[in-house]
Amino acid sequence: MASPELPQLVAIIGPTAVGKTELSLDLAESLNAEIISVDSRQVYRQLDIGTAKATRAERERIPHHLIDVAEPTERFSASRFVELAITAIDGICSRGKTILLVGGTPFYFRALLSGALTANLPSDPGIRLGLEESIRREGKEEMHRRLRALDEETAARIHPNDAVRVVRALEIHALTGHPPSEVFQTREPMTFPARTLYIGLNRSREEIRKRICLRALQQFENGFPEEVASLLEKGIDERYPSIQGLGYRELVAFHRGRISLEEALDSTIRTSCAFARRQMTWFSKFEPAVWYDMTRSEAKSSLRDDILGKIAESQRGGRI
Repeated sequence: MASPELPQLVAIIGPTAVGKTELSLDLAESLNAEIISVDSRQVYRQLDIGTAKATRAERERIPHHLIDVAEPTERFSASRFVELAITAIDGICSRGKTILLVGGTPFYFRALLSGALTANLPSDPGIRLGLEESIRREGKEEMHRRLRALDEETAARIHPNDAVRVVRALEIHALTGHPPSEVFQTREPMTFPARTLYIGLNRSREEIRKRICLRALQQFENGFPEEVASLLEKGIDERYPSIQGLGYRELVAFHRGRISLEEALDSTIRTSCAFARRQMTWFSKFEPAVWYDMTRSEAKSSLRDDILGKIAESQRGGRI
């Protein structure tokens, strides 16, 4: 039986465009819950359309946390996410409400709940800026190759396209003179003790692609190119991690005259589909989890009732 003194967290996970937001809003009303966004892009202010944030009306309907907590010029870290998430969890617990973690950033989930981060690691903004410039100049693949030569174990855990984590690993090596995997072993894990039930949502690959296409088309038609143009006018450009997300980097290339708007849309859809596949690879390892195939799911009310039943059983400490 689970330890009753630990807070019970419910996490809604799954790939991009699977339907996490809609379901989480429905569940939150039934559970008297507040939602903590677990999304590495929704933390940034002014990045609204391209990050598919819950609307203002939806956030008024259900309290949301960790949306719009950083400026797009900031380098928002996973450790900062953990700090803010723990504060939000404490507040929700004090109000006697259920905690819903909702999002598609697996590393943030692991950082908060699985001890993927370690406390008090060194940092130097000057070194980091130099490494970020090297990535822009030499490319992500070359910098990942450099990390692999220094630390095969750490490189194996980081995707070559994950520039932020590659830079962080190289920064730690530069400051300590030791491979990051060795440094991590000597530090206390930064984690939050809790009982967590993962509710996983998935759809067929073809349906995910159709939903990604539809959402991207709607975003491009509803002001996404103009959102990126406004950011560029304010000096918020590809130098900052916030603008390196899906769709943003493609639209920066469009505004720089390097590709057409149609090419930007096609590239956004293609990279989003590839990202969805990687998300499922990561999320498939999360447990304890109950997975729902939304492609063949029953009526919305039946799906909600079944999920609520699983959550209630988990909160009682029963097996799922």
